[in-house]
Amino acid sequence: MNSALLYSITGVGLFAIGLLGIVLASHIMRKVLALNVMGVGIFMLLIALAKQSESVVDPVPHAMVLTGIVIAAAGTALALNLMVRLHEMGKPKRDKL
Repeated sequence: MNSALLYSITGVGLFAIGLLGIVLASHIMRKVLALNVMGVGIFMLLIALAKQSESVVDPVPHAMVLTGIVIAAAGTALALNLMVRLHEMGKPKRDKL
């Protein structure tokens, strides 16, 4: 079993776990985490597909994964910010004297 096959199997497994988490989780925080797990699975699959032969590695998927990690971090921060704001909107406001 070579490393590309191991990365592919692990990536598909992580994607499936994340998809299951999105479908079954009821809390929005768990859904955000499951979405991140799905993203990591896709990144691993892209890295596995980058190896064309024993000595040649395509650098474009590596650049795509690096860019995807930055975008995923920004998207996660946005989702967590929206989650906090949604939680604050649900709280009753206390009157100040």
